[in-house]
Amino acid sequence: MVSSLKTQAAVLGLALVMQVVTVQPARAAPPIQHWKTGSGAEVLFVESRQLPMLDVSVDFPGGSARDTLATSGLASLTLRMLRMGSRAEADAPALSEDEISLGLADVGAQLSTTFDVDRAGYSLRTLSSARELERALEILAAVVQRPAFQPDVLAREKQRVIAGLREADIKPEVIAARAFARLVYDDHPYGLRAGGEVGAVARLSAGQLDEFHRRHYTAAHAVISIIGDVDRAQAQEIAERLAHGLPPASGIDPLPAVRPLESPLQQEVGHEAAQAHVLLGAPGLRRSDPDYFALWVGNYILGGGGFNSRLMTQVRERRGLTYHVYSSFSPYQQQGAFTIGLQTRKDQADEALRVVRDTLAEFVRDGPSESELESAKQNIIGGFPLRIDSNRKILDYLAVIGFYHLPLDYLDVFPQRVAELTAADIRDAFWRRIDPARMVTVVVGGVPAVAASQGR
Repeated sequence: MVSSLKTQAAVLGLALVMQVVTVQPARAAPPIQHWKTGSGAEVLFVESRQLPMLDVSVDFPGGSARDTLATSGLASLTLRMLRMGSRAEADAPALSEDEISLGLADVGAQLSTTFDVDRAGYSLRTLSSARELERALEILAAVVQRPAFQPDVLAREKQRVIAGLREADIKPEVIAARAFARLVYDDHPYGLRAGGEVGAVARLSAGQLDEFHRRHYTAAHAVISIIGDVDRAQAQEIAERLAHGLPPASGIDPLPAVRPLESPLQQEVGHEAAQAHVLLGAPGLRRSDPDYFALWVGNYILGGGGFNSRLMTQVRERRGLTYHVYSSFSPYQQQGAFTIGLQTRKDQADEALRVVRDTLAEFVRDGPSESELESAKQNIIGGFPLRIDSNRKILDYLAVIGFYHLPLDYLDVFPQRVAELTAADIRDAFWRRIDPARMVTVVVGGVPAVAASQGR
């Protein structure tokens, strides 16, 4: 086994190197094939024969927004436990967590997870040779279809999760993020802590994990993404194999809409950290939002474009108040947050916050300049090939396109949609969607004691 492990790891490593050096910088978006399996799973497939590799992902609507306050952490713990052992079923043997890990290592395959408020899933990277592909797919199918949720393993993993949560709870950036989510989302499930609350995690049972899996990890809700060294017929066989053994369809309630902020909200939390951690924001946009491109490009100019962004110019370059400041949108099924974040010296927190607010207000009022927009377009469009220059990156896009029901030509039209934007388009979108007078502000480390002002 050791010899096989070394051989397969070497081959996979060589394939990864080849993938880097053979990519063409001006690569066009690949054609995406789409169909449904017999059990209703969505499948998106790109044939790519350059390397003897295959990337597969299976995603489900099992993100943290499917938790409740009482079951906080259930979604993430379920996903974590899937690879900790599978049960036997029909002619499929049970697999222990060691057998899963060693089986993947023996064929040089890699298994990773995806998890956010909306999605939960597993991604597999494997060689496409018959023996390696067969074994890797066998393990992936066991992981997503037949989790064992063994009580002793669950007890161990709960303790690990709880230890991690307690350690994170003293970090200023975690304190700030948790307070920010509570204020932005109030009682919406997007405001729940992804990893769970300590007390809730401690009470979770194997039965709850099993029920969550049966409800959310179904074929009818699955999105299977495939890219690599197989043809359409092989891809269909793989998709059917992964979807066939999933739990039968069950109803899942749609996520509630995120309520807009009715007034500005601010919370200050004392902390011994050397710097103040500042977050400013509000509910932002959905993944299917018609303003997506205008807000996305506008945010690139405002604070998402690194050292060329307006926030960096105003807060760092001109005033030296921070090393790094950013803004971002997090688009999900419902409105993810628009966020501005920075760290600064405690005695500069008020000034830095004032500059950020003034810069945001000016951008919402006036929009970007023509030169800012032209520079952003050149950078975004010119850099677009780098967004699809590996199978792994394309796989991520396939999963997003499938899960959020985006057009199959999304990657083809992306540069065109960016090129068509005008400064007036961006100004109009920000003016309608972002209100600088109704924002959440969280400062951790800037004051000696905990204080909060205003409510929804």
